[in-house]
Amino acid sequence: MQILHFDIKPHNILLDENFTPKVSDFGLAKLYPIDDSIVSLTTARRTLRYIAPKLFYKNIGGVSYKADVYSFGILLLEIASRRKNFNQFVDHSSQIYFTTWVYGQFSKGNDIEMEDATEEEKKTTKKMIIVALWCIQMKPSDRPSLMNKVVKMLEGEVESLQMPSKPFLSSSPRRPIGDVRDILNSDSSSFQ
Repeated sequence: MQILHFDIKPHNILLDENFTPKVSDFGLAKLYPIDDSIVSLTTARRTLRYIAPKLFYKNIGGVSYKADVYSFGILLLEIASRRKNFNQFVDHSSQIYFTTWVYGQFSKGNDIEMEDATEEEKKTTKKMIIVALWCIQMKPSDRPSLMNKVVKMLEGEVESLQMPSKPFLSSSPRRPIGDVRDILNSDSSSFQ
C-alpha cells in the first residue's frame, strides 16, 4: 500500500530531537495499492498555497501521488528561498507570484537572498531549487515519478541537474534535459 498525504506543508513537518523530519497530520490521507497510480476524488481539501494545479482548477476525478510531489516542491522552494510562497507585502508585485519570481531570479543566475552564504550553501540551495522546480511542473507527467527519485536528485551533485521548463503555464519552449529525464521517469524504485 501507498499513502497519498494530500496536505504536505510546513505545519505538517515535525522535527524530532535529532532534527529528523517526520510527516504528521494524516487526516486527509488515503491509502491505495502500489499498482494504482490514480486515486478518485470528488473534492479538493488541502491548503491552497500547496495544492497542485490539477486540484486547484477543480479538475477533480483522477489524482495521483504527484499531487504530493507538487506540494513537496513548493515546500522545498520555501526552504531554499527563505520566504513563503505567497506574501502580499512584497517589495515588487512580480514577487507575489512566487514560482514565477523564483524561476525568473534563478534562471537569470541571481542568488536568492544568499549574500552571506558559503559556496557549499549556495550549491545546496541551487540543487534544492532545481529539484523543487522539477516537482512543481504544471503537468503531473513532467514531475518526478517517485519521491525516492526526488531524494536521489537531492543527494546527487548539482552539476548533474538541469533546469526544467517553467513550472507554470508558459508559451516558451521546453529546454532539453538530458539524463535527468531518465532519473525522473524511470520505473525502477531502487538506486545504487
